[in-house]
Amino acid sequence: MPGALPISSLAFVVLALTALYLLVLGACALLRPAMARGFLLGHASSARLHYLELALRLLVGAALLVRAPAMPWPQAFTVAGGVLVGTTLVPWRRHQAFARRTVPQALRFLPMLGVASLGLGAGLLYAIVAG
Repeated sequence: MPGALPISSLAFVVLALTALYLLVLGACALLRPAMARGFLLGHASSARLHYLELALRLLVGAALLVRAPAMPWPQAFTVAGGVLVGTTLVPWRRHQAFARRTVPQALRFLPMLGVASLGLGAGLLYAIVAG
């Protein structure tokens, strides 16, 4: 199709947006913790949000699988992509129960989650640009 981007270019864009998301989430967790808490607690709160999250997880996982061979640490990115794609099979009620049980516990470590999110975002951005 004329003007269409190759799948690898689309995967690059998806991963660049994912890196940006992680960087913003990390900054928000450190600078606006109440906002980050509310956002993270909203995950899996409704079927609509659950399916949106699954679609995004599937998209990012597929993009990782497409781009991994050209990225540094291809095995790590292949595994990460496979895990993201594989976890899209979790039913909403199970996901909701898991989120209700674990997210409040994880939020106790919000500053560390913020730093980790910044590191993952920067690392992903480096990997897609270097690849």
